[in-house]
Amino acid sequence: MKYTESHEWVMVVGKIATVGITEYAQKELGEVVYVELPKIGSKVKAGDESVVLESTKAAVDIYTPVSGTITAINTELKTHPEYVNHASEGSGWLFQIELTNPSELTSLMDKSAYQSYISQ
Repeated sequence: MKYTESHEWVMVVGKIATVGITEYAQKELGEVVYVELPKIGSKVKAGDESVVLESTKAAVDIYTPVSGTITAINTELKTHPEYVNHASEGSGWLFQIELTNPSELTSLMDKSAYQSYISQ
């Protein structure tokens, strides 16, 4: 897994990246009650707003950490947004994207760098 400073994670298998929010972000956000996901087929660039999460505390934008085309969304979140709370780094993933620029991954943090970042 790779991580962003805005608390998204990305896990790549081949040319497909799965994206979600970190456990740290989920704890800060609180109970997620609504998820607005991107459209399949949308083309996005690294840093674009791609998802809106609404919690009992706030609504936040989630950014895509890599550029590409959205190939899948976690449709379970439409009826069960709480999955983001229970498994934000697992079954609470948000969307998948086919990478157009895999070199962007080099600018992201590995787990140890991210742990250092959030403990500052």
